[in-house]
Amino acid sequence: MTSDLIVDVSAKQISMAVLEDQKLVELQRERRDLAFAVGDIYLGKVKKVMPGLNAAFVDVGYKKDAFLHYLDLGPTFGSQQRLLDIVASGKPIPSATKIPISAELPKEGKIADYIKQGQLVLVQVVKEPISTKGPRLSAELSLAGRNMVLVPFSDKVSVSSKIQSIEERTRLKQLMLSIKPKNFSVIVRTSAEGKKASELDQELRRLVRRWEESIQKLPKIKAPRIVYEEASRALGLLRDTFNPSFQSIHVNDADFYEDIKEYVASIAPGREEIVQRYTGKLPIFDEKGVTKQIKSLFGRTVTYKKGAYLVIEQTEAMHVIDVNSGNRSRKSAEQEETAVDVNMSAAEELARQLRLRDLGGIIVVDFIDMHDPKNRELLYKHMVKLMEGDRARHNILPLSKFGLMQITRQRVRPAMQITTEETCPSCMGTGKMKSSVLLTDQIEEKLRELVQQQSVSYINVHVHPYVAAYLNKGLLFSIARQWKLKIAKGIRVTPNQSLAFLDYKFLDKEGNEIELLEEDN
Repeated sequence: MTSDLIVDVSAKQISMAVLEDQKLVELQRERRDLAFAVGDIYLGKVKKVMPGLNAAFVDVGYKKDAFLHYLDLGPTFGSQQRLLDIVASGKPIPSATKIPISAELPKEGKIADYIKQGQLVLVQVVKEPISTKGPRLSAELSLAGRNMVLVPFSDKVSVSSKIQSIEERTRLKQLMLSIKPKNFSVIVRTSAEGKKASELDQELRRLVRRWEESIQKLPKIKAPRIVYEEASRALGLLRDTFNPSFQSIHVNDADFYEDIKEYVASIAPGREEIVQRYTGKLPIFDEKGVTKQIKSLFGRTVTYKKGAYLVIEQTEAMHVIDVNSGNRSRKSAEQEETAVDVNMSAAEELARQLRLRDLGGIIVVDFIDMHDPKNRELLYKHMVKLMEGDRARHNILPLSKFGLMQITRQRVRPAMQITTEETCPSCMGTGKMKSSVLLTDQIEEKLRELVQQQSVSYINVHVHPYVAAYLNKGLLFSIARQWKLKIAKGIRVTPNQSLAFLDYKFLDKEGNEIELLEEDN
């Protein structure tokens, strides 16, 4: 299996698509102004202590206070408070190696004994704001790298249990004990297996330097304020998913191309050549076939094999998924065989959809009824195997007597919501619109305004592919060529599959949208 990463950078957001054998399996979108992402560390202020919940609400700058439970204070809370006391006193901040490690908090303790209203705390986002809820916080801070996780104010080494070789586990543990600084814990990740000592030492030093640089900001900032910002999701996705099967990484932005190439060189020396800068005329997602897959995979109904389909619904409490055989044979003699075939294929698409949409919480799947207990057990084991590659923590229960499978999956950010239906940009859903023959006149009028009133010399007109074909029809006398002759030579027409039929937008050479300036009355 080969994997490809497609990174689409626009002015407002970054979109990342992971393809496995050209099939879309993971999609992430990040606003350029995103805050409160998982892994970000904040200096927050306690707004309210809730003894009944054994928790506190903390102001980290979000519109709703974040939630911090007593059990999330972690064993290093005392040392962190000692650091903040030093900052408050105005004394120089010592290295973490010189701050004594405090005793761990009792598991059955009360939060009111350790936190007061108005107190400053160092906290890390472990769950992004979802719906009406603020972020979920932890005071057990950590900095994630490709091969390890660094935990300040602690002093031990642990190795991922997924590394099965006892010799390799022993090697990694002894190595990290010999090179790690005092008062830092290290959790060795599975990807560290077989890595050289020099490579691991370099990454450890980089993580320690990031921590030291972050805490040096504390005297200069006022709560609530971010202290440490997790790497962008483009790099975070690379960090978590990069493996030898990555065949290529395509990026359409020069700055991100350099950042990603540098990052790949640091975690996989010699493989930076797989990072390629995309400079084609079409939008990168259209060129790589991602847009079509998004439109076909994010609807309420998802077809997957010979007419069989899934119906995916989201309620307030859970996600509900119904498996339908479509127009498959319903003869009694073939019913069990058909049910097994449809259900096994449905499990494959379901595992893909959970990862693709990042569905979390409780998921209930209504498979087609199977009467043979062996087939029900076969489906359960098949689903468990398919979910082994899912990085989110999950739990799968065998089918109930009603044919329902219950799945719980870790939810750290809102589920990916993409509307595949298109509202007509002319009528805005009213059912009435201006004549479509006037579309070219509208575009031409706005092109003249941009060229004559705003002195724009280069305009890339993005339109629906059908409209683009119409505008480019005829080599010598096409409408697009007439615009070049009559208005400006720098006019280009580009088909864009993400646009609605009569929608359009104007972009400059850098791919930023050009807005028409409104005249003052």
